[in-house]
Amino acid sequence: MCGITGIYCFNETAIKYRDKLDAAVNTLSKRGPDHNDTLFRNNIGLGHTRLSVIDTSDAANQPFIDNTGKYAIVFNGEFYNYKEYKNELINDGIKFKSESDTEVLLYLLIKYGKSALEKINGCFAFAFCDYKKNTCLLARDRMGINPLYYYQDNEKLIFASEMKAIFAYNVPKKIDNEALKIYFQLNYLPVNCSIIKNVFKLEPGSCIEINNNNSEISRYYEIHQYNPNEKHDDYETAKKTIRDLLDCSVKRRLISDVPLGCFLSGGIDSTIITALASKYTKNLNTFSIGFKDDDYFDETEYSQIVARRYNTNHTEFKVTNDDLLNDLESVLEYIDEPFADSSALAVNILSKLTRQKATVALSGDGADELFAGYNKYAAHFNTKYCGTKEKLISVMNPIWKVLPKSRNSKSANLIRQLDRFSEGFKLNPFDRYWFWASIGSENYSNSLLNINVDNEICSKLRHRYCSENNDFSEINSILYADMHLVLEGDMLTKVDRMSMANSLEVRTPFLDHTLVDYVFSLPASYKITANQRKKILKDSFADLIPQEILNLPKHGFEVPLLKWFRNELWALINDDLLSEKFIKEQEIFNYSIIEQLKTKIKSNNPSDSAAKIWALIVFQTWWKKYYI
Repeated sequence: MCGITGIYCFNETAIKYRDKLDAAVNTLSKRGPDHNDTLFRNNIGLGHTRLSVIDTSDAANQPFIDNTGKYAIVFNGEFYNYKEYKNELINDGIKFKSESDTEVLLYLLIKYGKSALEKINGCFAFAFCDYKKNTCLLARDRMGINPLYYYQDNEKLIFASEMKAIFAYNVPKKIDNEALKIYFQLNYLPVNCSIIKNVFKLEPGSCIEINNNNSEISRYYEIHQYNPNEKHDDYETAKKTIRDLLDCSVKRRLISDVPLGCFLSGGIDSTIITALASKYTKNLNTFSIGFKDDDYFDETEYSQIVARRYNTNHTEFKVTNDDLLNDLESVLEYIDEPFADSSALAVNILSKLTRQKATVALSGDGADELFAGYNKYAAHFNTKYCGTKEKLISVMNPIWKVLPKSRNSKSANLIRQLDRFSEGFKLNPFDRYWFWASIGSENYSNSLLNINVDNEICSKLRHRYCSENNDFSEINSILYADMHLVLEGDMLTKVDRMSMANSLEVRTPFLDHTLVDYVFSLPASYKITANQRKKILKDSFADLIPQEILNLPKHGFEVPLLKWFRNELWALINDDLLSEKFIKEQEIFNYSIIEQLKTKIKSNNPSDSAAKIWALIVFQTWWKKYYI
């Protein structure tokens, strides 16, 4: 991965913004520590920071200009199937000066224009400039693996890989109140909004065509939702197809001119990726993270089983809660838009340690959203096909309410889950989906914020993912929504920011669009049953997954926020970021609600107060950085 930024001026030359573009490039240095440069031509300025992965020579540095000087590109990502088109372009008479995928992409865009997007298998965000026509094409990959922000006013359109680079151009920084309300429900911001008014995220599978004073957004890709009236493969055929598609996807993602490996958590997804990658890479590097202070979340014994079976060159990083705490400041410093998934701390430390031995890592991200792996999918399934047990859990809601709940022990977390299930059980499918996707309810965010919020706009933002046109009693509709809400807004954002903070490229074989399209053509019964999640994925790769791992419960990882907030971080909360004086001077929050959270965090029944306080800490740190 790399960092890109640029400016298209509608009525003046771009060189006027040289200092600002240079500053923007500087903010992206961790995304690309190996080389940086800028290019100014007429009204277009381009900037790039490079993480060298394919063709590490200077010949592949960017911005990349064609042999005629009429076209240029800045590219962040990987074009995995670029070799399929290189010979075609050579036959057209192109004389390549590098071995990079960037150069192939540039000439493919010159030849085919926007339609070249349909030919790319990869993860990317890029800007392609045609100086003859004075046009610029911005595009983002199908799944939203690589980010792209943009800002537009009457004078210019600015784009960048991260918001901090947009800020370098001194754009107005007015908080979007409606986005802030959504943030305090989800603990992250979905792809159709940003924390700053008039700064936007280009949606996955979309592009912007800029021509003189006009810009036009269009979609070139959309996941095709499951249709029960369309013919689909039988179960045995589907198993074989999934295996073949994922195998091809992994093989594509092993192209690299720098050290490469796999994240290996010991779960099903990373085990499958490791098993497939080891077919093509002798002594494959694998990396896992273990937690010395919490055996419940430590799965390194299972990653060792996989590493031994596939004879990988395995590295195990054992970290403590203090290690995570010590990294907290660097994580908060790198985040340039509020993002409060606390597991980012673990991804950051894993990325930092992996980068000591590799520049590229394959991960299992996306499998849960494709194959119904999360606990909440079982909850949706059990609600649709409810029996006596589910009805009893719902009736006992008043009991769950008073029992101690938290995420930090097995029993307290079970009570928390029962409480969440019983609350969601009472709702219609449309509202239930949003409730189970959220940390804070709408009532909570309404009471927390002491600012004007247009609830109609919030409703429109929500309906982008929770359209009543979708039947949210159907699991495939929930998976489709999660691909756009949770995967794009939370999971991929977390991995991109934390890996790039450490100059590590992470590749996601499960998100190859050929596999995604195929899996969404299959009925939900292939993916989830009353007793099993990820059914077809497990059955497709049963021979590659050690028996000890095949039916291992999904743990995830919980950062010990509750312990920190009660001890090491209490002064930061009580005397600084969430102090009564600061909150009242800030005039954004209702202090009485924050006071209730501070009381709850110290109580015997903290519930989700730690996650809510973490969202506040992240926002307050961000606010102090950019507004004081």
